[in-house]
Amino acid sequence: MGGTGMLGEALTAAAAGGGMAVVQAAGSDSWAWFRTRCARLVGRGDGDAEREALDRLDRTAAVLDAVDETDRERVRAVHAVLWQGEFASLLEAPGEAERARILDQLARLTADFGAADDDARGAVTGNTFHGPTAVQTGDHNRQENHFGPGR
Repeated sequence: MGGTGMLGEALTAAAAGGGMAVVQAAGSDSWAWFRTRCARLVGRGDGDAEREALDRLDRTAAVLDAVDETDRERVRAVHAVLWQGEFASLLEAPGEAERARILDQLARLTADFGAADDDARGAVTGNTFHGPTAVQTGDHNRQENHFGPGR
């Protein structure tokens, strides 16, 4: 066990998956469910910490909802990294048993939301598009496409 605060690759991957799950869940139909479970995980039984986590989750969702299309990917990446840091801190919890419990909860939260590398979950890779293209992934997202000259 390295007491240097460095996370092993598995823990780093779990934290990154959690960060991605937050930005994927934000604004989706599953958000209310996800944010409650996520805040419970982050709060670790402390009501004040849980409420603070809910506030931070809501701020993330609000920022992602309000962001301009041109900045969306950058802002999503920033928030994914912020939440990755949150989960990484949790995983540095003292004691193997507590760390294992947190890792298990984080893995379940991530898997339940589908941020795990599950091909059926809206991955769009290896495609070549020629001309106007619209791609939408996710659960009941709203997308408006305007091709051709503006009116």
